[in-house]
Amino acid sequence: MTTQTTTDKNVIATTDAPAAIGPYSQAIRVGDMLFSSGQVGLDPKTGEMVAGGITEQTTRVLENLKAVLAKAGFGLEHVVKTTVFLKQMSDFAAMNAVYATYLAPEGVVAPARSTVQVAGLPKDALVEIEVIAKG
Repeated sequence: MTTQTTTDKNVIATTDAPAAIGPYSQAIRVGDMLFSSGQVGLDPKTGEMVAGGITEQTTRVLENLKAVLAKAGFGLEHVVKTTVFLKQMSDFAAMNAVYATYLAPEGVVAPARSTVQVAGLPKDALVEIEVIAKG
């Protein structure tokens, strides 16, 4: 990674997470801050949605985000804010159970979070999550 100033926008991209499928980046790093695009439950190897329901998709989403964070030298413990988009709010408890294991394990300060229900998500996903992290 190149040396950066607080005004530099640096693209973060990894093959360990699904490639951007439009005019956006997987994440942008500005100084010690990282702003991710939303991730859905796409398997980065196949480009297909993972099989199963909200639990499997949430796990894949968080693994994708973990890979993007790692490419920038961050870990999940650096996440300060998340936004969760759910297709159905009835999936909240199942999503939250997986989310807690990744972003709020014992001894880790949980990030701030917003969760909203949306009419639809790319690839008919059940969940999409984006993060902001600080190094």
